[in-house]
Amino acid sequence: QVQLAESGGALVQAGDSLRLSCQVSKRRNAYDYAVGWFRQTPGKEREFVAVLNWNDRYYRDSVKGRFTISGDNAKNTVYLQMNSLKPEDTAVYYCVATPLFSASVDYRRASSYAYWGQGTQVTVSS
Repeated sequence: QVQLAESGGALVQAGDSLRLSCQVSKRRNAYDYAVGWFRQTPGKEREFVAVLNWNDRYYRDSVKGRFTISGDNAKNTVYLQMNSLKPEDTAVYYCVATPLFSASVDYRRASSYAYWGQGTQVTVSS
């Protein structure tokens, strides 16, 4: 069983930076899970943002160069550093986790992730 707790959401201005944290509580070894982020705005489906799968990092195109995902195994925490934020980044951000996956898994699909946090709101004003 894995439990995820997000924090760090806030109201910021366009161009600002923000760091989201995801505390991962689990029984198994820290290296057994891929941990990432999805986001959702009202009326839209959840969309993939980034994932850390062992040492591999994947991002959606619109955040490449602005967002960075990283992990601190000693703290069982995964971070999403978001720079140069835009109003279109406004959403509820969800931390997600699933057992480490192979290249055949579509990491961009929400259904590929077994565990979800409750979400944290990020609002970027123009």
